[in-house]
Amino acid sequence: MNVVDLLLKLLSFESLTPDDAGSLKFIEEYLDEYEAIYVNKEGVKNLMLSKKFSEGPHLCFAGHVDVVPAGDNWDTNPFVPVIKEGNIYARGAQDMKSGVAAFVQACKESEHFEGTLSVLLTSDEEGEGKYGTAVMLEHLKEIDFLPDYCIVAEPTCERVFGDAIKIGRRGSINGYLTLNGKQGHAAYPEKAINPVHQIAPILDKIAGIDLDQGDDDFAPSKMVITDIRAGMEVTNVTPGSLKMMFNVRNSTKTTQQEVKLHIDKCFDGLDYSLELTQGSYPFVTKRDSKIVQRLTSSIKNVTGVETKFSTAGGTSDARFMGAYGIDVVEFGVINDTIHAPNERTSIKEVEALCAVFKDTVKHFNEGSK
Repeated sequence: MNVVDLLLKLLSFESLTPDDAGSLKFIEEYLDEYEAIYVNKEGVKNLMLSKKFSEGPHLCFAGHVDVVPAGDNWDTNPFVPVIKEGNIYARGAQDMKSGVAAFVQACKESEHFEGTLSVLLTSDEEGEGKYGTAVMLEHLKEIDFLPDYCIVAEPTCERVFGDAIKIGRRGSINGYLTLNGKQGHAAYPEKAINPVHQIAPILDKIAGIDLDQGDDDFAPSKMVITDIRAGMEVTNVTPGSLKMMFNVRNSTKTTQQEVKLHIDKCFDGLDYSLELTQGSYPFVTKRDSKIVQRLTSSIKNVTGVETKFSTAGGTSDARFMGAYGIDVVEFGVINDTIHAPNERTSIKEVEALCAVFKDTVKHFNEGSK
């Protein structure tokens, strides 16, 4: 079986979050020379496959087999992969069964590695992620088997294959603010306290503003308002309260506490409440890390493309790796149809991705730092 055949097989599993639909068992049997560890919790299956070739570093490839629902407006059955004009169409083709197929095949074909190779797979990345990779990493820490380095094969490329890898991710802070006023008649505004009027002059201090200047790795942490609502949808009653939600994709330069202080300053003297939650925290792998340098060289060897380093985008399971101090990067096929109808990737990209991973394994310890 080659990498394309393997991808077609993986795409045929209707593995909607958090159901792996039997795909993890299939991969376990496919990598039959690797030792399996399952950690299952709350209906979520997590699988670690590992093989110790010799003494040396532990390199892990990580990803997820679960996919989002297909939705409507597909030209073909989303769980019966179709090849058309060099592209493979199916749910999960880009996000991220192409990456899984590429690193599983690379591990299958790698006959030697100076250290330990492993594959970490979850069925709960597209869901809440509470019982997925995070649970497996907790177990691996308990048994002293955390990887030294990790490649998460999320789709990262932008315009051409090989043009971008992610060396970190921003955090995500969610804000829920309630501004209290006093309901009244629109004809007698002096008898009411209108929270819409109160927040109006504040908006230019919070809407889309940068909370820091960013740095070489991260864009500035920007406050993005996602929802404002108040009133009863009538024209003659002013609202008694206003609710606002916002999100900050934060760099390492801005913390949750600094977001709170900014809100406190802007709403000083007003009657309001604020709740902040944080679903993920920012992390970055140093550019001179072995994994960054080796993967960059392998991309150049296979594609001839000079790759750039990025921290843009949403969250991924790499955030859990970063929290354990694992040097982690992300690299996969072009990201332009994920979660969309007629999701697809090209055969050429999948074969090249597998070649990059094989090259990374083969030359991993050359010129290591």
